[in-house]
Amino acid sequence: MSDRGEILKRMADNVVIGDEEAVKKAAEDWAGMTRAGKEKAYVGIVDGLAAGMKVVGDKYECKEYFLPEVLLSADAMYAGLGVLLPLIPKKDVGAAGTIVIGVVEGDIHDIGKNIVKAMLTAAGYDVHDMGRDVPTKDFVDEAKKSQAQVVALSTMMSPTLLSMKAVEESLEREGMKDRTKTIIGGGTVTEEFQKRIKADSYGKDAVDAVDKVKQLIDTVMKAVEMMKKREGL
Repeated sequence: MSDRGEILKRMADNVVIGDEEAVKKAAEDWAGMTRAGKEKAYVGIVDGLAAGMKVVGDKYECKEYFLPEVLLSADAMYAGLGVLLPLIPKKDVGAAGTIVIGVVEGDIHDIGKNIVKAMLTAAGYDVHDMGRDVPTKDFVDEAKKSQAQVVALSTMMSPTLLSMKAVEESLEREGMKDRTKTIIGGGTVTEEFQKRIKADSYGKDAVDAVDKVKQLIDTVMKAVEMMKKREGL
């Protein structure tokens, strides 16, 4: 195996087992190759860190991994991101799309949100984490400011489901739904509820959420491109 392949494998394998120090060391080795002009930092993130988190996501989906293991892996991945993200040219950051994510107002449970955030970050998205117990207005304001293609909302509690509806209605009132789509998820959220409040998508778990976000961003990008073509006629 080449040095290149060996470093990427170390990054991925150690993300899977949640070895923070080993991931950081592998990322530093990749950073050295980046500074020497031999490799791009983004490749290390995608083919090393994100590849490891994809395995973790698969293990979580199959119930081979549970929340403690996933959080350890996420911490390890963030250790690698801390090394490699500063080496990516600013014009390339968030090239895959921009996402605003947070736990809706009234709920402070953020483990699921943090897992989704970790996987989206590793996938190359520009993720704006609003935290937990986030007021509706803050989601809308941040989506406007960042020109986000997706707003991702999480809750674990039944009483706060209506906060998701409030965000959806606010985005609609602001005329943002043509360029900003929504995805909802969490322990009490169902696909039926998603359809009832007219959110654009529902993620049943972290792996599904990442796949759905990609689909939503692809939809927005195509719509924007079509609008630009029409305006150019």
